[in-house]
Amino acid sequence: VEPPPMPMSSPLMGKKKKPFLGMAAPLGYVPGLGRGATGFTTRSDIGPARDANDPVDDRHAPPGQRTVGDKMKKNQEDDEEDLNDTNYDEFNGYAGSLFSSGPYEKDDEEADAIYAALDKRMDERRKERRELREKDEIEKYRMERPKIQQQFSDLKRKLSGMSDEEWLSIPEVGDARNKRQRNPRYEKLTPVPDSFFSKHLTTGDKHTTVDPLQGVSNLNLPGGLESPYPGGMTPGLMTPGTGELDMRKIGQARNTLMDMRLSQVSDSVSGQTVVDPKGYLTDLNSMIPTHGGDISDIKKARLLLKSVRETNPHHPPAWIASARLEEVTGKLQVARNLIMKGTEMCPKSEDVWLEAARLQPGDTAKAVVAQAVRHLPGSVRIYIRAAELETDVRAKKRVLRKALENVSKSVRLWKTAVELEEPEDARIMLSRAVECCPTSVELWLALARLETYENARRVLNKARENIPTDRHIWITAAKLEEANGNTQMVEKIVDRAITSLGANGVEINREQWIQDAEECDKAGSVATCQAVIRAVIGIGIEEEDCKHTWMEDAESCVSHGALECARAIYAHALQMFPSKKSVWLRAAYFEKNHGTRESLEALLQRAVAHCPKAEVLWLMGAKSKWLAEDVPAARSILALAFQANPNSEEIWLAAVKLESENNEYERARRLLAKARSSAPTARVFMKSVKLEWVLGNIEAAHELCTEALKHYEDFPKLWMMRGQIEEQSEHNEKAREAYNQGLKKCPHSMSLWLLLSRLEERVGQLTRARSILEKSRLKNPQSPDLWLESVRLEFRAGLKNIANTLMAKALQECPNSGILWAEAVFLEARPQRKTKSVDALKKCEHDPHVLLAVAKLFWSERKITKAREWFLRTVKIEPDLGDAWALFYKFEMQHGTEEQQEEVRKRCENAEPRHGELWCAESKHVLYWQKKIGEILTQVASKIKNTF
Repeated sequence: VEPPPMPMSSPLMGKKKKPFLGMAAPLGYVPGLGRGATGFTTRSDIGPARDANDPVDDRHAPPGQRTVGDKMKKNQEDDEEDLNDTNYDEFNGYAGSLFSSGPYEKDDEEADAIYAALDKRMDERRKERRELREKDEIEKYRMERPKIQQQFSDLKRKLSGMSDEEWLSIPEVGDARNKRQRNPRYEKLTPVPDSFFSKHLTTGDKHTTVDPLQGVSNLNLPGGLESPYPGGMTPGLMTPGTGELDMRKIGQARNTLMDMRLSQVSDSVSGQTVVDPKGYLTDLNSMIPTHGGDISDIKKARLLLKSVRETNPHHPPAWIASARLEEVTGKLQVARNLIMKGTEMCPKSEDVWLEAARLQPGDTAKAVVAQAVRHLPGSVRIYIRAAELETDVRAKKRVLRKALENVSKSVRLWKTAVELEEPEDARIMLSRAVECCPTSVELWLALARLETYENARRVLNKARENIPTDRHIWITAAKLEEANGNTQMVEKIVDRAITSLGANGVEINREQWIQDAEECDKAGSVATCQAVIRAVIGIGIEEEDCKHTWMEDAESCVSHGALECARAIYAHALQMFPSKKSVWLRAAYFEKNHGTRESLEALLQRAVAHCPKAEVLWLMGAKSKWLAEDVPAARSILALAFQANPNSEEIWLAAVKLESENNEYERARRLLAKARSSAPTARVFMKSVKLEWVLGNIEAAHELCTEALKHYEDFPKLWMMRGQIEEQSEHNEKAREAYNQGLKKCPHSMSLWLLLSRLEERVGQLTRARSILEKSRLKNPQSPDLWLESVRLEFRAGLKNIANTLMAKALQECPNSGILWAEAVFLEARPQRKTKSVDALKKCEHDPHVLLAVAKLFWSERKITKAREWFLRTVKIEPDLGDAWALFYKFEMQHGTEEQQEEVRKRCENAEPRHGELWCAESKHVLYWQKKIGEILTQVASKIKNTF
């Protein structure tokens, strides 16, 4: 039995009826307001037109600024009060005062004050009752509606008796979402090949999905989507049927575009392709913007340029622009035809001929240039272009010689022609060139270089006669005399140059002359360089600015590598300021860094003769002799220094160091004993204790230390040494006592606090060490060293969370401390270190500890080149930081060559670092007191473990 037929459903039957139809509009509804259809004003609303003298009704002006309505309204308000019923209250009457328009007199003020006092008194009487009532209401409200916090207060009290196991056994909150929400499956899209569309277009199908069984076909094609091929689907080629997309046309368009792009990147001028087989796609991408404008824009440009050409056919830029437009769009032949027509219309335009030569291929270009020469026989650029087009050197020479026959006054042509000749032919050509172009300095100087000494002098004399205002001729003459051994003439020539140029009205520019002197220095003409510096160094400078300016000039010359110039400037400055210690020091440091030992010692001998009271100059001289292992000479220098500066602490201690370093311990002891009797200072006593300590005489050191502390109890280093001597003897109680006594006398000595806390930590008293550091921070606020030690103490104890908390507090108190930021970087977990380092660099951009931390960070990430850059930056900013040198050396030992390791070692020895936590631990150790800088560097580097 067949089921009864279903009734045909109308397409409108399934739609629901809108719920708002037939209902009244909501309150305040204005039709059309949502889409901006508001009301508008017409002439009938405004009324009849007004006379020109009537006031303007600015109805669209802001409220309060309208000229008619607002003023009328204001006058009306002034005239009468608002006595409307809506403004009336049974108790208070009308809002505001009925008599506000009347004058406010003194008796009104008194009445107001009395009423205010009465109100205040009445309010105070009711205050207690009101507050009690409000309190009762709040309590009643809280009982009816308690806070969630109060509801669970009894349960929270029970939590105090809960064990750790019960707490950990509380189950985790599950994810209440369903499976689909927890595991969203992203929609997968598969690209469909063109063949799929073409197949369905040919059959006229309009499916929107792919049949999974489509791989099974009657044609026994391979599985997957059927790939149609010519003749496979319909007889002949695949012809699109009912579809709207023509795949063949798309393919043809693609091929045309590719041909156009390939033709653009090919060198059509020479006929050779320059397409890079590997990078042609990149080339194509880079070429797109050149012609990627809209086709309509190109057509417009073509039309405009055509109009310009027709309006003014003798305007060369129009022809050049038209040719370049066609060249850019790939129509090279059209561009060539246009530019050739341009040469006919503008035969006297150099630019048109050069553009034509550029666009034409090889031989045609030569013919174009030949034609251009006939029209413009005096054009230098066309002759140069003609020479460039020639490939054979002889042909180039022939073209240039022909050009010089027509244009003999062109310096550019002469220079180009001379460059192609052999030296002898070049000399002959230049002798002719200077006759044709007597005002060209370059040609005269080139000729002088090629001539013999005598002829060169004559050439330069002629050049001076022809060009009396050029300094280069004079400087070349001075260099010529110096090169031939006449150094006494160099000074005269430079002086005559200054005089002659001044007489000819040439301004002597000091900076230019110093630049010329630097060039002479680099060319090896030392005498000329020094003569120029002496002649011009004082020109145009005020007397009070001389010293400052000359020091800056010398530093500038050193930075440019012109050492002889700098030496000459220092020599002149010392001649002018022989008693200035700072100038002698600058010169001495220059010789130390860039000169020889002999030049340094000669300079220091002169220095101490002029400044005998400058201890540092004597000490530099003595040290130079000592480094050269000439100990007797060093002793004699110190003896002379002592005569000039009797009882000088520095010289006493230098003499002691000289003897102790050369194992003359008895002499050192005698010197220290003399110093203690004749010039007793805290440092002398400290060095005495140190000498006995390092030599192992602990008892003598202890006695000397006790004696020293009687005289200098506020010198913290003596207390430190006493405590360390006791620690070395394993007398921890005595060491603690020494440190505590020292801190009573020197509460602001950071090192004493650190030594005491480390002593307590070493003996296992962690709590006491912590309290010592807290006490030290109270007495010395904003001290980064103490904060750092507190952080490290917790870290060493394994309390990393407390260490992080302390570090946060430390950075709040000392936000610009480099050592704290450097430590903070490595307290973070590896992923957060980079972010922390960026914060550190923002706060302490030029701090060596932060730069060192960044270098270590790059090292830990195996970014070798960047790490090396940051290490170099660190040692440049602070060469005195030994830790930076040690880490840099360790880094080069792991990742650098032997040359790089040796370079770091040499630079460290020259810098002579004195500071750094790791460095001082080795350099100040009593067992390593005689070690050289290089040995300490190796030892510190060997103890560094890159576990960061």
